[in-house]
Amino acid sequence: MLLAQISDLHVTVPGGLLDTHYHTAERLERAVEHLLALNPRPDAVVITGDLVDAGGAAEYARLVGLLAPLPMPIYVIPGNHDERENMRAAFGPRGYLPDRGFLCYAAEVGRVRLLALDTNIPGSPGGRLCPERLAWLDARLAEEPDRPTVIVLHHPPFATGIAVMDTMGLDGREGLRDVVARHAQVERVLCGHVHRSITRRFAGTVAFTCPSTAHQVQLDLREQGGLAVIGEPPACALHRWSDEHGLVSHLSFIGDYGPPHVVA
Repeated sequence: MLLAQISDLHVTVPGGLLDTHYHTAERLERAVEHLLALNPRPDAVVITGDLVDAGGAAEYARLVGLLAPLPMPIYVIPGNHDERENMRAAFGPRGYLPDRGFLCYAAEVGRVRLLALDTNIPGSPGGRLCPERLAWLDARLAEEPDRPTVIVLHHPPFATGIAVMDTMGLDGREGLRDVVARHAQVERVLCGHVHRSITRRFAGTVAFTCPSTAHQVQLDLREQGGLAVIGEPPACALHRWSDEHGLVSHLSFIGDYGPPHVVA
């Protein structure tokens, strides 16, 4: 099983600020082409939040069109830039989003179970996991204790060391830690939000943040560091499950870097 992860697409309407300055739609098109060219192709794609930039229905309509060439299942979760009800309307026809309430759900990708968490707080850049959402996760994990499971959410449940991003982190991460620690089948906690690849040990498993398909956040580890974006290469993550080796994660950089040089 091969699960692709993309994140922080920030699609806008044509002519929008990010469309003009960071070419987010054009870069998503390149990401889609990249996924289609992979051999083997991913069995499914998960998008870990900030699908659009302002949460508008027209943005989601454009996004759905940009993703249309992908033939495999696409699973989405909201980020802080998303609007829950517009997102539900755009992706509801795919059949896995709940009809009301938080956009939390379970899905299956081969042998791996996907548990999606909605951390959105309307109007806030930070995220939250309330007791209701944590109880939902605990109950879903208890249902299949022997099934390898990947949890996906937008906001990472740990401090990254990038000071500005950490001010808009996840409220309730201690509760998530306690839930995950009770369930040994959790293979990964996959996140977005930070526009960088970051890996951390978390509650007995591994937490990972995926780069953006568009612009990246500058790596600034100063205690009083500011927020800046940088034109580092976009990337997707590829998470490969096999019964023999478990879940192994890779970064796949999006762009033309020339043909490979075969050495053996």
